[in-house]
Amino acid sequence: MNYKRLPFVALLLASNSLSVYDRADYPQAYEPEPARFASAIAEFQVADAANPPPKGAIVCTGSSSMRMWDPRIKDDLPGLTLLPRGFGGSHYTDLIYHLEALVFKYQPRALLLYEGDNDANYGKTPERIFQDFKFLAEQCREQLPDLRLYIIGAKPSIARWAIAEQMQRSNAMIHDYCRANLGFTYIDVWPLLLDANGHPRSELFMEDKLHLNSAGYDRWTAAIAPVLLGNEAALE
Repeated sequence: MNYKRLPFVALLLASNSLSVYDRADYPQAYEPEPARFASAIAEFQVADAANPPPKGAIVCTGSSSMRMWDPRIKDDLPGLTLLPRGFGGSHYTDLIYHLEALVFKYQPRALLLYEGDNDANYGKTPERIFQDFKFLAEQCREQLPDLRLYIIGAKPSIARWAIAEQMQRSNAMIHDYCRANLGFTYIDVWPLLLDANGHPRSELFMEDKLHLNSAGYDRWTAAIAPVLLGNEAALE
């Protein structure tokens, strides 16, 4: 991370953010190191200082699939008050570490979340991914009891098809948790990105075979928009 490239105010905010949510009771290791996102968190804080976002919005956060949706998310989810806060390359542990800066400070009414993809690729087991998700969910409910959580299941991709089974296992555990707990909604994007043979459709991905292209985000949106608009539009 090149701290020299950040303006002074961003450096100050970044240094303050690193210990904001370093929970001593977190049962697992913060791995990889969550401080690698200091500059990204600082940029969000600088933007907030210049243009304070409204409370009661829907925070949209998670890894690169969420971040790369930013340019069109407000068009894909029209009429909703959205606060895009995706940070590419992140894991559930990164969001846990930065919960105060990315979620709690905004006092949102709902959280739209995408994680788990990088976690699985890093080698974390489905059980570990689920435990990280569960800890995150419990912290959110402890801090914001009325928060509604929409969890987008990890997506399939050509680049990570070798670990598809592990990803589906963690997805299934998260799905079961959401089904058993009021205020949690699991959104399954997996089947809409597959072809008739059950493999990721190449025409939906960028050249890296990992990230979605525009056609891929059309499918992604087809799974997510009816859920968000159906549940949240009346609250605007």
